[in-house]
Amino acid sequence: MHKITLKNFRCFGEEQSARLSRLTLLVGDNSTGKTSFMAMIRALWDVAYLYRIPDFKEAPCDLGSFEEIIHGEGTRNGKSDTFEASFCSTTGRFGESTNGGTHADKTYSFEVTFARDGTIPVPVLRRLVSEDLWIEELTEIGSRNLELRIGTNKGSWSVLSESDVDNSLDIHNRIYPLMHSLAFAAVENGKKFTPLDGSSEIGKKDLERIYSLCSQVLRNPVSGHGPYVSAPVRTKPRRTYDPAQISSDPEGNHVPMYLANIYARHKAVWETIKNKLEKFGQDSGLFDEIRVKHFGHALGSPFQLQVRKFGSGRKGPWRNLIDVGYGVSQVLPVLTELFREDKAPLILLQQPELHLHPSAQAALGSLFCQIAAQGSQLVVETHGDYILDRVRMEVRDNNVLLKPEDVSILFFERVAQNVHIHCLRIDEEGNILDVPIHYRRFFTEETRRSVGF
Repeated sequence: MHKITLKNFRCFGEEQSARLSRLTLLVGDNSTGKTSFMAMIRALWDVAYLYRIPDFKEAPCDLGSFEEIIHGEGTRNGKSDTFEASFCSTTGRFGESTNGGTHADKTYSFEVTFARDGTIPVPVLRRLVSEDLWIEELTEIGSRNLELRIGTNKGSWSVLSESDVDNSLDIHNRIYPLMHSLAFAAVENGKKFTPLDGSSEIGKKDLERIYSLCSQVLRNPVSGHGPYVSAPVRTKPRRTYDPAQISSDPEGNHVPMYLANIYARHKAVWETIKNKLEKFGQDSGLFDEIRVKHFGHALGSPFQLQVRKFGSGRKGPWRNLIDVGYGVSQVLPVLTELFREDKAPLILLQQPELHLHPSAQAALGSLFCQIAAQGSQLVVETHGDYILDRVRMEVRDNNVLLKPEDVSILFFERVAQNVHIHCLRIDEEGNILDVPIHYRRFFTEETRRSVGF
């Protein structure tokens, strides 16, 4: 995703867009919509790539019912009963369009309009746009009506209508099955494209372009693999863990079992992750070694996660995770998700610096740069100056293969009942560009006060 656009959503009333990059940092005061912004990123992914209705109450971003999600001024003044969002992307890997790309890659946008179905927001319009070609699905609340339309600069055509839909299907879960719908309508049932608004019959070249675009988007390697979203406050450490089924969750409750499982079953994978965890532990000053300690020989035996630090050239004692600083257990779920071989292509992190010392926060900033440079896309909500400053320095010092354009800083500023998103950039010297007048006003005032001005 390269750009997100919002309208009538939560505290974002007027339509506005925000630039995403390989590494995007969300900064701003509390209650300025950063968590809502993350929730919409996940919702758009669900609609576009996982073909499902997004759950706006899904942890850790519970936004409530439709009434709580629609922008307040819009409903009060009767301006709108819907909210909208969209994103821009390419059919290739993230970043290729800015680094030359290939002729096969196409820039496209995916637009969604949400309306109320009881208390739940559901998509009523999904539109895929690439150059002059667009494809959209329209559904009608309270009925099973669905229509699939396509269009170019030469005209528009209806492909699928209510009578073509199997009544056994949940109409709202037919989100974005474009390739299937086209094949179903045009091939399996022998349906033709019905011209709209006086359009002529659709041409063969336009049909080829439609099939090509649908095929490229639906074959996108990110399809079927959702984002990882972390909670701002993660799991509390336990003195002893009992083996249980591994099920990923935002608070990281699955991480001890995941580490114990790869330790017991996949030694090579364990050594890789262990080395990376220990490298970060040493860089941050949190710990020097980590291990899984089993109490028994069976796979189902209880276990502990233990760490130890070195001092004066000597190795210290192993200590249970619950007996060391809380920051270790808070950052461990984040680190594990970043180091997994099968990590999500899009990682959304909320306040990963929580409970960390400034030196550890800075080390986390360096790690984010490294992970982003390796191809993952990170969106990080942070209140940590040390993370932001370290990212700027890493780009300035060329310590990682991350260019200034690979970093986006989004500053969320409340203006009356709305929030405005400022898209900031950094240059090759690590300077922040396009800074609004209110950015860092609090810190400036505190500095003046501290020196007696």
